[in-house]
Amino acid sequence: MIAEAGLPRTAVVGVLGGGQLGKMLALEAAKMGVTLKVLDPTPACPASVVAQQTVGSFRDFEAVEKFAEGCDVLTVEIEHIDADAMQAVAEQSGVEVEPTPQTLRTIQDKFRQKQHFEAVGVPLPDFREIKCSKCAEGAGRAFGYPYMLKCKRLAYDGRGNAVVESEEGIAAAVASLGGYEAGLYAEKWVPFVCELAVMVVRSRDGSLASFPVVQTIHKNSICWTTETPARVPAAAQRRAKEVAEQAIGALEGAGVFGVETFLLPDGSVLLNEVAPRPHNSGHYTIEACASSQYEAHLRAVLGWPAGDTGLRVGASLMLNILGEADGEEGERAAHQLMGRAFKVPGASVHWYGKAGVAPQRKIGHITIVGRDNEECRRRLRAIDESDGGPSVGIIMGSDSDLPTMKAAAEVLEEFGVACEVTVVSAHRTPERMYEYARTAHQRGMLAIIAGAGGAAHLPGMVAAMTPLPVIGVPVKPAGAHLDGLDALLSIVQMPKGVPVATVAIGNAANAGLLAVRILAAADPPLQQKMLDYQGGMTQTVLGKAARLEDKGWQEY
Repeated sequence: MIAEAGLPRTAVVGVLGGGQLGKMLALEAAKMGVTLKVLDPTPACPASVVAQQTVGSFRDFEAVEKFAEGCDVLTVEIEHIDADAMQAVAEQSGVEVEPTPQTLRTIQDKFRQKQHFEAVGVPLPDFREIKCSKCAEGAGRAFGYPYMLKCKRLAYDGRGNAVVESEEGIAAAVASLGGYEAGLYAEKWVPFVCELAVMVVRSRDGSLASFPVVQTIHKNSICWTTETPARVPAAAQRRAKEVAEQAIGALEGAGVFGVETFLLPDGSVLLNEVAPRPHNSGHYTIEACASSQYEAHLRAVLGWPAGDTGLRVGASLMLNILGEADGEEGERAAHQLMGRAFKVPGASVHWYGKAGVAPQRKIGHITIVGRDNEECRRRLRAIDESDGGPSVGIIMGSDSDLPTMKAAAEVLEEFGVACEVTVVSAHRTPERMYEYARTAHQRGMLAIIAGAGGAAHLPGMVAAMTPLPVIGVPVKPAGAHLDGLDALLSIVQMPKGVPVATVAIGNAANAGLLAVRILAAADPPLQQKMLDYQGGMTQTVLGKAARLEDKGWQEY
């Protein structure tokens, strides 16, 4: 016996679902000498290359009961299963079910999940059930607009969610989700800074262990990358872990649970939702942690001792391989991405083997490990051409500031640093400013240059809402009565805790150079460019001195 209270190594693990999660569970089971079987309706499902597959629906009562006859413990890799069938298996056959059917039943209905966690004090966004148009209108009055409208069941990867922008938009949002009869609930809009995820291991005795907190970045409502260590303060990571463990401690049964949370500007954390299985945000653990989430799930459901969940590398990034087109075109694009990954140190490719490629479908992932976050991000940029986005944002309160601010863009262009230039007014478009500041780091930006004249609130207000370094450029507005000193004084008088760097009035070129130096601290090739630039300035000055000395000051 491996564990006195657990199942023997010869026990058969049955998994409802044979997708990519089932495949990765089966790969770990093979390493551990454990037999794993899967029930999946798709012939030759991804897991079938390493596990015994029974073709059948995990939502079919009879299929689940029959499949369970050859298993010692039953678990899931997808929550959209027949929980009643699993309950019957647990009561009638003696086959153990982990996590428990009650937990699965609670989680697969997201409204019921919210109610359960609210009852035990887990911090959540405000929510309410929506049964009719009056309910939806009432949610608007209670929560304000916009708010989220969500399906109770079968919602994932952005599906089953709709944003309600106004009372006039309610009907369209409801129709997009299949009508009120589909089962809907509303959730108050959460102005989060970023999304954090935690994989929590729950053993049979109820003890908990957590993998490192990851920061998840989404594109089109689908997870694009995860990064650990998360780029948030240690206190925020601790709070995310506390909320995740509080939620999983309130459930029953063993296994790995994926917990998604929102980090708010004040440092508080709200629970988003929970999955009762290994999760996309935990893929990185295969290469980055002492034991993976898949090994941890198998250990937990078998009743074996928990493994080490700590990082064994400095940092890790996970990139989902998403279909870019249908069929051969999409497969070709995915293969090109994988080809670049195979050339990058620290990158590991996982191909799921799904039947067919479709836009936005998860067909694989790439894990990148390195000494630190910066090294992982550099490696990501070498793999994912879509990550060639801007590293520096240049913003200004009005297009009249552009003659001054374009000098920063010219400097960044000279150093090969991608930037974006746009107008974001602190006074005329405060919502746009808030959204820009809140999401800049999620979009891969590393610094912001903000130009402002007059009241010059833009640099400071952006700095209060972003974790990125902000460089303020005092601008002398066209036709202004003052000389830009008012803007300078406004920028440099930020309160403690909200730092804003600045340079000479109107000197956006120096702001660009300062941004390059900030980025170069973690980018040796860029640092060399800065050294070459400084060397060029030295030669320019020496050349002028030589000409002055040669010609004399009168002729010069």
